[in-house]
Amino acid sequence: MTSWDIKPQGVQSQLKLTGERAGDLENALNKLMSDMAEAAYAAGTAIPGSAAKVPSPAMQGPVATGQVPLSHRGSTGPVGAALSQYLEKRQTDLKSVVERIQAAVLGAGKATNEYIQGDLEAAKQAQDAAKSVRLDQLKDAAGGAK
Repeated sequence: MTSWDIKPQGVQSQLKLTGERAGDLENALNKLMSDMAEAAYAAGTAIPGSAAKVPSPAMQGPVATGQVPLSHRGSTGPVGAALSQYLEKRQTDLKSVVERIQAAVLGAGKATNEYIQGDLEAAKQAQDAAKSVRLDQLKDAAGGAK
């Protein structure tokens, strides 16, 4: 049987680092959404100046999950609509990345905890076995020394 060589403190350190990097990724994705919203607003519409009903900046740009997409909000230009459609199509991919990171971190943590519990159980069994050996059995095994 092969043995495991897991160092729980090392796993904990790596999981913490992964969590920090996942936070960096979340910040980058939030910044992407904000920048795309600003770009969509700045692009304007294809309607000549005074004929356009321009929504407020708060109503422009790609939106977070659960909100109404930019392409479904009043007058937007082709660039804003394209950016919105792009993010709508990528939303599934981005969500999948987040879910995979979370599953990997939780899975590694759970596996490490199971490993630790296994070690503790093995240690307990060894202790129980040692306690069950009577002193006279040890003397007999040592050649009858008294």
